[in-house]
Amino acid sequence: MKKAHEADTAESAETAKEKVVISPDSWLYLVMNIQVAVLCDAATDDNWKLNLLGAFDTIYAPQMPAVHLQCAVALRVTFMPGDEGVRKISLNFINADGHPIMASIPLQVDVTLPDDVHFLTRNFIVNLQQLQFTEPGLYSVEVRMDEQPQASIPLLVKLIPRPVK
Repeated sequence: MKKAHEADTAESAETAKEKVVISPDSWLYLVMNIQVAVLCDAATDDNWKLNLLGAFDTIYAPQMPAVHLQCAVALRVTFMPGDEGVRKISLNFINADGHPIMASIPLQVDVTLPDDVHFLTRNFIVNLQQLQFTEPGLYSVEVRMDEQPQASIPLLVKLIPRPVK
């Protein structure tokens, strides 16, 4: 009797997983999503937990060009069964005119969901040093997945002149 119940439970779990994939009308239907996309002072991944330190959206610079010594872009992405395969993620730092201020940063992930899970979450951390801004204004980190825009992280660079002594 117990074995029959275990088989029913396993079958129910598999059926539920199939429902997530084949029932777009269900409230359980999910597609890949970016849970977190942030600029921060530092980030770490500790046993699949994303740790963030000092998330920010504004840089105050005493002069131009401005150089931000160190920061990180942290992403937490959840993949669903339909997302399996090799996925290409790119980070593009752009100015207000949409022009890149540095080379695109490519990331690649092979998404494979084990049979006993309904989704897979991965953390991505890109550490940056000597990030340069030629002028004050609005910037953005564009996050793309397979060439499609998925998220945008806004960044404001403000010129704050030093007081004259």
